[in-house]
Amino acid sequence: MGQKTALYDRHCTAGARLVDFGGWDMPIQYTSLIEEHNAVRQHAGVFDVSHMTIVDVAGDDAEPWLRWMLANDVARLGQPGQALYTAMLNDTGGVIDDLIVYRLRNGYRLVVNCATREKDLAWLQGHIESHQATLSERPELAILAVQGPKALKIVDDILRSRGEPELADAVQSLKPFTAAESDQWLVARTGYTGENGVEIILPESQAPELWDALLAAGVRPIGLGARDTLRLEAGMNLYGHEMDESVSPLSANMGWTIALKPEDRDFVGRSAVALHADQLTDGSLPVLAGLVMTERGVLREGMRVVCTLEDGSTADGITTSGTFSPTLKHAIALARIPTGTTQCAVEIRGRLVPVRTVKPGFVRHGKQIFD
Repeated sequence: MGQKTALYDRHCTAGARLVDFGGWDMPIQYTSLIEEHNAVRQHAGVFDVSHMTIVDVAGDDAEPWLRWMLANDVARLGQPGQALYTAMLNDTGGVIDDLIVYRLRNGYRLVVNCATREKDLAWLQGHIESHQATLSERPELAILAVQGPKALKIVDDILRSRGEPELADAVQSLKPFTAAESDQWLVARTGYTGENGVEIILPESQAPELWDALLAAGVRPIGLGARDTLRLEAGMNLYGHEMDESVSPLSANMGWTIALKPEDRDFVGRSAVALHADQLTDGSLPVLAGLVMTERGVLREGMRVVCTLEDGSTADGITTSGTFSPTLKHAIALARIPTGTTQCAVEIRGRLVPVRTVKPGFVRHGKQIFD
């Protein structure tokens, strides 16, 4: 048996099929993956993501230390309630983890992956000793993600029914990657589905009550299976698939998460990323692309991709994630392929099947986004 979130009993009551996920007993699905996927695209779903690791950073050196530790620049968070997506890199420019950092009223909050918890905490602790900053893991907090076109309205109604009109007003005014704090709650316009919605961090003792209110309002419980198909349709990375410690963020469509200006800000992995940028320019660094296959079949992780290059030669790539898209009704994948690729085919059971290459990202707000 693994670790259990505060909602474990609720998952059992709802008939969830539970699996081990990073040492946690988590729901993979409740009814069917496609039904749960479509519920998020068409209405609203709630995910228990309390297995994620929450770490608060405080102290006089919190900002300069995070500016050194993270590839994106927390100085861009000009006021409490702002957030950004970033990577934590090693000295060779590989991705130790991807995470979201929030600026709080008193410091910063990092939300990192549960499967990388131990190495993340060890890396952070190993680099903080000479700084006036403290790390505080927050295992007493839970996270519920409410996603879908009706999510914001439903959350607004629940907050007002709880007698919290000020928080409800603040949440309604949030833009993407901003958050509202109230007591021990943090409600953020972030998510992992390509839909509108919020992620709510709150005391785990209050999570069951919120879960019950959401389900009573018609929100469907959603398992990790549909979470994966939703994030893949949205073109969002999954650690251990699209990136890891051996992969440059520039090979994982994460260049936008790296702040190279101001030029006098150094950060762990900066010199390596500069070298990777040169390799990207000369074509020696692979890139992450989206693949679309309308022929019958399903794309999966680890499939060989035969790529035709601009000079007519061929080289191999590999799929990093793949699935049947419930929204588009055909197969999609993310793949690492050589720079300068003009055409691709995926090897499926010994046969090369042509696929289209597109920018990573297939569906947003329930609609196809590639041409």
